[in-house]
Amino acid sequence: MNPNLKIQLDRTAKLSLSEQICVSICRAIESGLLAPGTRLPSWQGLAAQLGVARGTVQAAYERLSDSQMIETFGAKGTRVAPRLHTTAGKPEAPQPGAFMKTYQEMMAGPAIFQLGIPAMEGFPDKLFARARSSNLLKTGSFSSLVYPDPRGEIELRKEVAGYLSISRNLHCFPEQVFITSGYSSGLGLVLRVLGLDGRKVWMEEPGFLLTRKGLELARLNIVPVPVDAEGLDVDYGIKNAADAALAVVTPGQQAPLGTTLSLRRRLQLLEWAAANNAWIIEDDYLSELQLEGRPAPALASLDEGKRVIHIGSFSKTISPGLRLGFVVVPVELAEAFSEIVATLAPAPSPVIQLATAQFMHDGHYIQRVRRLKRLYSAQSDGLCEQLRMRDAEWIKAGLAVLLRLPAGAPDVQIVREARNIGIAPSPLSAWFATPSRALPGLLLGIASAPERYVAKSCRQLFEIIDRYC
Repeated sequence: MNPNLKIQLDRTAKLSLSEQICVSICRAIESGLLAPGTRLPSWQGLAAQLGVARGTVQAAYERLSDSQMIETFGAKGTRVAPRLHTTAGKPEAPQPGAFMKTYQEMMAGPAIFQLGIPAMEGFPDKLFARARSSNLLKTGSFSSLVYPDPRGEIELRKEVAGYLSISRNLHCFPEQVFITSGYSSGLGLVLRVLGLDGRKVWMEEPGFLLTRKGLELARLNIVPVPVDAEGLDVDYGIKNAADAALAVVTPGQQAPLGTTLSLRRRLQLLEWAAANNAWIIEDDYLSELQLEGRPAPALASLDEGKRVIHIGSFSKTISPGLRLGFVVVPVELAEAFSEIVATLAPAPSPVIQLATAQFMHDGHYIQRVRRLKRLYSAQSDGLCEQLRMRDAEWIKAGLAVLLRLPAGAPDVQIVREARNIGIAPSPLSAWFATPSRALPGLLLGIASAPERYVAKSCRQLFEIIDRYC
């Protein structure tokens, strides 16, 4: 027997003797002890050496041959099959790259001042669980034997269309609504349908990291367009990239500065898109959670030229754990979207969709949004009072408060240190694509700042800030 092939058999083990022989030879090959081309003993010879029946070794060799670990050449014997060159030992697990590290830091939590998550206080878990449980019956037996509509359950698409007409002044048919697994899924779906590889795209500066990365992966050439008190600077975009094929905007509450795109800029943006056959993606980020005054109508509600694609989600109003969102598309694109979702990106679980539809139909969703607005207003006032007491420089930024820092302050380092004690603001500089334009600051999320924790958290955060500034 080959000296490198050491087979120890345990006749009391649960594994059969044939399986033990197979595993031993397989391990010797994978570890490199038996190199490709090495001749193995005949199954008759190995059976004699191990003191087992010839059929036991033959069965092991047949399994190894079936898995292409060994090759049989008749009179020329049995040899280890050729393999790709590998390093002996277990390979190292892949480590996350720079983007995924940043993403994991951003999404970790929950923590005080964290952006992007709703308050769990008052979450209607019992109501939602009841709705979900009742809809399990609807998706059982017969309906579980057929494929669900890849565009999304019609019940939820009708509820979304009805809600948008009331809350966002966006009137659409359920056939224009496509259910997705949240904002990122919706963005990916839109970019896949539009197929604008190599074209220019306007992106707000500062703007959402995930959106920027998504545009890069779609092979678009990003043109950062500054944001001011009126929102996206459309004049800048036209002057520097009038030939862009797409603009991605957060017109309701700009992410992260919270400004609302003015009516003048909205009309200017729509005119540019119509004149240049360009598309606009409206990320309806936090628009229904406007804390001061009434929310501005959706940009798509002004879109007579049908150039706006509206993306929304339930992550900020119900829970990001749902992974549920929607896209509203112009009528002329509905068929193209239908083809893509049917073949490449179908809607998520019907159970979650139907539970959400019932939750909306029974009026609980509107009630939850109203409760959240009252809660967030109180939490915003509490946070702002703490900042006033410290003579800090700050502005309200939608569902966040932007705490200004001195020029050159290392906001990323401050945030990393704060995370060690359960405080997780977002560094403003990380929202900029252009380092020379980046400004230091801390975005303090309101939704994740219960009043009873704000005073202590602010004290701890300013102790960290004072060490750097």
